[in-house]
Amino acid sequence: MKKTLFIWILKLVAVIILLQTLYFKFSDAPESVYIFSTLNAEPFGRIASGIIELIASILILIPRTTFLGAVLGVLTMFGAILSHLTLLGIEVQNDGGTLFVLAVLTFMACLLLVYFYKNDFVKLRQFRI
Repeated sequence: MKKTLFIWILKLVAVIILLQTLYFKFSDAPESVYIFSTLNAEPFGRIASGIIELIASILILIPRTTFLGAVLGVLTMFGAILSHLTLLGIEVQNDGGTLFVLAVLTFMACLLLVYFYKNDFVKLRQFRI
């Protein structure tokens, strides 16, 4: 019971953080435009990352595809963290490092989900998902 509750908390943390950023990415919010302009990926990167995060969120919530969604979340957040550590900096436009912290939290939640659903990798390899 405790493990199941913990897994659902991890799923909700990852999904809520991933979904709350979609509004800003899809609405041309100035901070999102600034971030992806700095990365030379505006507007394609902003919209593509939003779509990828939406897909990851949906996959995380579906029990059969949680592993895939979590892997997608780990890879996406790894890119975000790497961008913060190299080009953007921890703090973006005086946000106090909020975006960086959210990326790390999402990365950790998805990484733990990958661990808890690691047996699904075998099913995936056998095309049973």
